[in-house]
Amino acid sequence: MRAFRLFIPLAAAVALVAAGCGGSGGVPKDAVAVVKGDSVPTSEFEGLLAQAKKSYASQKRAFPKAGTPEYQTLRNQAVAFLVQRVEFEQKLNDLGGSVTDKQVDERLAQIKKQYFANDEKKYKKQLADQGLTEAQVRADIRAQLVSEAVFKEVTKNVTVTDKEASDYYAKNTSTYSQPESRDVRHILVKTKAEADKLYAQLQAGADFASLAKKYSQDPGSKDKGGKLTIARGQTVAPFDSTAFLLKKNTISHPVKTQYGYHIIEALSDIKPAKQTPLKDVKSSIKSQLLQTKRNDAMTAWVDDVKKKYEGKVRYAVGFQPPAPVSAATTTG
Repeated sequence: MRAFRLFIPLAAAVALVAAGCGGSGGVPKDAVAVVKGDSVPTSEFEGLLAQAKKSYASQKRAFPKAGTPEYQTLRNQAVAFLVQRVEFEQKLNDLGGSVTDKQVDERLAQIKKQYFANDEKKYKKQLADQGLTEAQVRADIRAQLVSEAVFKEVTKNVTVTDKEASDYYAKNTSTYSQPESRDVRHILVKTKAEADKLYAQLQAGADFASLAKKYSQDPGSKDKGGKLTIARGQTVAPFDSTAFLLKKNTISHPVKTQYGYHIIEALSDIKPAKQTPLKDVKSSIKSQLLQTKRNDAMTAWVDDVKKKYEGKVRYAVGFQPPAPVSAATTTG
């Protein structure tokens, strides 16, 4: 869940309905859950409900009725989302980090500048349109900052070695190869009669570029006198085979493709296929692998947090998460 919901469609995962929830197992009457001593207030559910209903209405969708599977799924996902926000903040404290009110203020100021040009009226209207309060926005920003800080702490020691980059390159050589290519120019018209007429003019000495600019139907090359650089296998088959069979400075007879009829002239020799050397792509490979390893580390950390919090979250009546489905319960 991204922090600032003004600029994203409301995901089903954060929509819920706040059922009556008297205290249960040490849960205060004004909370839906307690995470190691920190409450998840009922007011957060009420705010989410208001926003969810507006989101459904804006999409012209009926809000799920109580008792339906969709309704229950939304509520379960929302509980998990809000509980996880508390868990993340607690774990950030354990990691020695924190998020300050000043950081929230700075991120909110950045959002107002980027999306509203610092127009407070437009900002307030957007809040009203989406059923958000200033407190909800600030809470969401805080949650996002917490997630960013956790990600930074969890992944700060993740690295990628030169060997890992070279191994990846060796396994994906085709990704870094460039096929044969050549420079050509062409004229594309709709009918064979038009193509035959233009071909005859070219054989009589007409200027190819001038005819292309005047008659070609290809918007990508027309204004360039029909010029383009093609790589083998990346254009439609009849065009591709003809373009690579032509001798330099020769013109083809009209070639039919799904787009019409082409007259092609080869402007250069065929440039041989080549492999981009590892040294030219090592940096990008390492960046790609680093992001993947960081994401994997974060996923493993989240799974570990879930295990550590098992039995440490108390829920109000009606807000307990569904029991996990096991092979034993599905066999019957």
